[in-house]
Amino acid sequence: MSKNYDAIVIGGGHNGLTAAAYLARAGKKVLVLERRHLVGGAAVTEEIFPGFKYSVCSYVVSLLRPEIIRELDLASHGLSIIPLDSTFTPTVDGNYLVRWGDHAKTRREIARHSLVDAEAYEQFGHLMVQMARAVKPLLAMVPPNPTSLHPRDLLKLLSLSRYFLKRGPKLVYDMVKLMTMSSADFLDGWFETEVLKATMSASGIIGTLLGPRSPGTAYVMLHHYMGEIDASYRSWGWARGGMGSVSQSIAAAAQEHGAEIRTEAAVARVLVKNGRATGVVLENGEEIQSQVVSSAVDPKRTFLKLVEPIHLDPQFVKQVSQIKMRGSSGKVNLALDALPNFASLPGDGPHLRGAISISPTIDYLERAYDDAKHGSFSRRPYLDIVIPSTLDPSIAPPGKHVMSIFVQYAPYHLKEGSWPDRREEFGDTVIDTLSQYAPNFKNIILHRQVLTPWDLEQEYGLTEGNIFHGELSLDQLFFMRPLPGWAQYRTPIKNLYLCGAGTHPGGGVMGASGRLAALEILKDWKKGRI
Repeated sequence: MSKNYDAIVIGGGHNGLTAAAYLARAGKKVLVLERRHLVGGAAVTEEIFPGFKYSVCSYVVSLLRPEIIRELDLASHGLSIIPLDSTFTPTVDGNYLVRWGDHAKTRREIARHSLVDAEAYEQFGHLMVQMARAVKPLLAMVPPNPTSLHPRDLLKLLSLSRYFLKRGPKLVYDMVKLMTMSSADFLDGWFETEVLKATMSASGIIGTLLGPRSPGTAYVMLHHYMGEIDASYRSWGWARGGMGSVSQSIAAAAQEHGAEIRTEAAVARVLVKNGRATGVVLENGEEIQSQVVSSAVDPKRTFLKLVEPIHLDPQFVKQVSQIKMRGSSGKVNLALDALPNFASLPGDGPHLRGAISISPTIDYLERAYDDAKHGSFSRRPYLDIVIPSTLDPSIAPPGKHVMSIFVQYAPYHLKEGSWPDRREEFGDTVIDTLSQYAPNFKNIILHRQVLTPWDLEQEYGLTEGNIFHGELSLDQLFFMRPLPGWAQYRTPIKNLYLCGAGTHPGGGVMGASGRLAALEILKDWKKGRI
């Protein structure tokens, strides 16, 4: 029998590490248990090919909450973020659009396509910043329980209503539209340039099995728009050393406060006695006792695999089983001998030091979605690409480069064949797609790593390969995440909490779920509920 702990955190992803850091900072004796050989979950850096360090899954940082960076002093633990200054979108007709970090420069670039859109872009940007600022406080809020008549929840709902009414009827109207519309339809009301609308609407489909014309994708677009670096909205960056450095900095903060972290320690079962979590059993049979267990893995994996059904109400189990996961994304990581040479904007340049988006038209994205609807990966997928070695030479040998390609769509459930059998075909499709825009591309590839939704599930524990631990759809947001009545990080089992991205405010390398869950656990401790 192992020694007792105040709290065990299942899963050493960035949310689990964040929860552990806050609990340890409050003086609790904390143990983090991670199944893999290193912490980070989907935010890891690994040297898959000698000399080339890949951000294997997540690949850019922006949603990481400023309060976490500040409160855990992550800069002192090695976190350094380099801004990505542009989004370059080549088109099939040889043209291109670049949106720069410099607003005036972006406006001139859009004016090259449409003077009308250049004017509208100014107003659109102002509105989106207003909405991002209005929604931002929700990211740090524990959702009220709308099914409760407790005065605390009723007051929180009333306060929330007053908060939005103070923003003014115009902003409330625009927010309702944004929450219910598709990203494409929302942008159609603002712009006429196809490539501009397409590259912006692409933010609304990331991680979802929805198309740009599917209702609800406008909110997902806002979710990504809320990313900020140094209080600048719609700013994205590269973590020096790769995304693993984000996780490592949080882990270092947790350890500084006394948290213990064990890798290669897979949890088989949560121990439950008299309706209360009392610890865990590892796959090697070791039992570890604790007062609190907090799970950073997704709700389905937590309740359907780690908790024995006898401890849960069948109706609750049914609700959990109905949470929409529907993984729809893949990842291709490449070691390159040189930089790609895009036909529309040849040569090296600042356009290669930001994001590269293969999203030339709305119809292109919708056709990619059509393939996924019918159970196939997209024949011409949406690609979101970064070449981080142009900003951080430490991750590749001199003169060589690392390329990270996020791929949409790759549905978890294939109509024909299996992912292990079709993995390389999927990789070929991605390479062929990008080669249409950069003719030298195939000739500069030294090594590739292809990750399908099946791989994300098998290796990284993401159920159905869903990168957000559950879709960011309207019925799975705020007090509906993960389930109505269970959005406050507690569960039907006393002293068992959720702290992963399957809870509010959702996915992305944000850390907010881990922080909010830890604060709720500490609140329960203070009130004698634990």
